[in-house]
Amino acid sequence: MKIGFIGLGNVGGKLAGSLLRNKFDLMVRDLDEKLVQSFVDKGATSASSPKEMAQKVDLIITCLPSPAACSKVMESKDGVIAGLGKGKIWLEMSTTDESEIIRLAKIIETKDAKAMDCPVSGGCHRAATGNISIFAGGERETFEQVLPVLTKLGRRILHTGPTGSASFLKVLTNYLCSAHLAALAEAFAVAKKAGMDMNTTYEAIRISSGNSFVHETESQLILNGSRDVNFTMDLVVKDVGLFDKLANIHNVPLEISPLILNIFKDGQKRYGSREFSTNIVKRLEDDCGIQISGTGFPAELIDDEPEEPGYEVKVRQ
Repeated sequence: MKIGFIGLGNVGGKLAGSLLRNKFDLMVRDLDEKLVQSFVDKGATSASSPKEMAQKVDLIITCLPSPAACSKVMESKDGVIAGLGKGKIWLEMSTTDESEIIRLAKIIETKDAKAMDCPVSGGCHRAATGNISIFAGGERETFEQVLPVLTKLGRRILHTGPTGSASFLKVLTNYLCSAHLAALAEAFAVAKKAGMDMNTTYEAIRISSGNSFVHETESQLILNGSRDVNFTMDLVVKDVGLFDKLANIHNVPLEISPLILNIFKDGQKRYGSREFSTNIVKRLEDDCGIQISGTGFPAELIDDEPEEPGYEVKVRQ
């Protein structure tokens, strides 16, 4: 199977790297020609347009920063859809709008091609090692066709149901991640003002009922001071905004999510849209005149688990 990959950014580049590492026949494309060349130097080929790529590959993957960016890549005159044909498959691995995925999937079906949304979860460090989790929405038959590829891109693969369901769940989990991060910022600020040792505070949370995946990973970057999580405040605002949109569609009166959205919008206003999301803690540092830090924590997250074969996660019956 020949695979095309569009979008070689923080996450996409690592996912595409897993395909190369596992010896897939890979074609790449990105607006950054240096990124493209780095993959070509390692054995990939490149395409002059998304249309050309779609014409030449069996499976095309996109991993882009926003629904608008995806729409442009897919629907422009020389876009992916223009190059699709019978039997070809499109996987959208971005975090995007459920309704937008469904809309594009319907267009793709008119080309006798197939579509799935397959967003990832677990952090860039796990994308790099092939140990990240993948949600996969689409027809079961299509899922089984692409499962051998997904198990090389990630470790835990969950078939979530019809096209769009994976994006729905990804937005939900990203909202929870953002809520955990905002709560941790407050917990650390209170601990610091109270004179608690921050290394001890970290361990107390880690071994307690207050623990979370976000704490075990992103808190380390906060306490190191690098805050380099490869995820930015504008992306949090996008994701929580998508979650709020889903709630409005389904008439759910949210209380916590609007607060989270306002917190990160304020972070954007203070520190810039491309500031690391973990630096949301800086709002409280600045307001309280404190510096939240510990000792012995890493400047970046590294997945020290060995790469293992991926597998499908079965839903309880």
